[in-house]
Amino acid sequence: EPMALRYAVEELLYAYVECIDEDRLEAWPDLFTERGNYQLISRENADRGLSLSLLSGDSRKMLVDRVVALRQANIYAPHFYRHLLSNIRVQGVEGGVVRVKSNYVVIQTHLDGASAIFSTGCSLDEVVAEGEQLHFRSRRIIFDTYRIKNLLATPV
Repeated sequence: EPMALRYAVEELLYAYVECIDEDRLEAWPDLFTERGNYQLISRENADRGLSLSLLSGDSRKMLVDRVVALRQANIYAPHFYRHLLSNIRVQGVEGGVVRVKSNYVVIQTHLDGASAIFSTGCSLDEVVAEGEQLHFRSRRIIFDTYRIKNLLATPV
């Protein structure tokens, strides 16, 4: 059922941004498979076929480590994100893998109340079913902004 699949994919994407926007980062890795891959890469590098990314992890355990580091080791200015998603498209299904593309805008707000666009871009995802739930097998976020003004602490 194409509409049921689209709905399930959208719910996964919305759960993903809610984990980040509501500062429930400990739940964020659970949206990935055990060997789930997360990559945050600039459009410039993606267009050139370069693999250097700003942030990456190739397993759920690496993503958990990222959250632990954020909570216990990193020092950064407190802030909040608000994600806006658009143009969510299921591009195909092959061998149980759903390919999805979507666009995003992240607005960052600091405790002084100042808000600004932090990042824009698209996400290329591979989604698979594990039991009754969909999970990211791969999430490749390609950000348009060539320069990020602030320290990247929280996942995008």
